[in-house]
Amino acid sequence: MNISLKTPNPDINEFKDIVLRKKISRKVHFGELHFDKEVIEYITKNILEKKWVEPVASDKKTQEICLKNFIECWYKLGFDFVRQSGDFRFGGNLHFTAKTRRGQDTADLSRTTRQWVEEGKGIISDWQDFEKYSWPSADDLDLWSFEFVSKNLPEGMGMFVCISQGILEVVLNTLLGFENFSFFLYDNPDIIKAIFDKVGEIIYKGYEKLIGLDKMTGFFQGDDFGFKTSTLVPPKILKDYVLPWHKKIAELAHKNNLIYIFHSCGYLEPVIEDLIEDVKIDVKHSFEDAVIPVTEFKEKYGKRIGVMGGVDVDKICRMEEKELRKYVRNILDKCMPDGGYILGSGNSVTNYMPISNYLTVLDEGDRWK
Repeated sequence: MNISLKTPNPDINEFKDIVLRKKISRKVHFGELHFDKEVIEYITKNILEKKWVEPVASDKKTQEICLKNFIECWYKLGFDFVRQSGDFRFGGNLHFTAKTRRGQDTADLSRTTRQWVEEGKGIISDWQDFEKYSWPSADDLDLWSFEFVSKNLPEGMGMFVCISQGILEVVLNTLLGFENFSFFLYDNPDIIKAIFDKVGEIIYKGYEKLIGLDKMTGFFQGDDFGFKTSTLVPPKILKDYVLPWHKKIAELAHKNNLIYIFHSCGYLEPVIEDLIEDVKIDVKHSFEDAVIPVTEFKEKYGKRIGVMGGVDVDKICRMEEKELRKYVRNILDKCMPDGGYILGSGNSVTNYMPISNYLTVLDEGDRWK
């Protein structure tokens, strides 16, 4: 399958009308949270047949080439938008220093090592740590990569932006550690609130700084709230400390005629009504069949919010082509007719996912009528 031979026809205005449920389209539109760098490199070299240049943090020329390849991948794969989030190579990201662990990356497109968050004791253990922690500032946010992508988007494309990990993710995984967080809930709830408010304010101000950016369609913020059978923390904690900040960010988006896409993994049933009715997210992203298949979520909530993704990552990784096509076709047959649905992976396009299988998902979307 040579998807590079397709003639892209992006239409960000139709995309917006679909996710806001203003229009029902017979064309399947695509959406993703993230492509692993190794996937972008593979597509650039092997499908688009272009030269790959590794970006260097201090070299704008290599960064420009990399970002152009990044845009070209989204464009040639048939997307209406790119999701741009700054990282250490380009700036543009609010970096919260953390303790991490590392291990071998065994993926087909390996990055040599993987890292994961500290589950025990994080970088903040008391008020003294809170005061001396080197908090990032929105004032230091480098918008160069966002501006570059905006200026180099093909006609018809838009851009969703993200400037940080999620609010709960930063507090729970980056700053405190799950074990420390659990103790603090009972032993020192004041510091919990202070940390949530500090993180929320920093992220909010970061998004404020992006307002007015040309071709920006909205914010696409992730914040993993759950796992297979439950939320990671009690729903009351989410409602008291986390959701108010997402509400403020969503209000900022809506006030500026922007869309708020919310990504969260795991079981969210205890807070989904809050996300829809109070936070007022426009689109929910991330679905896993073991938690709730996207077809069930679409049937239950699809008349009130847009739905993006849902092709289970495990199935993309394991299924043979014929079986995968049948699975994707079933999702489209159930989710497309009433509108408000965008096709994509259940989470993101990972470096351990067979590229041919992912292209099969997109191809099945192109074939659906």
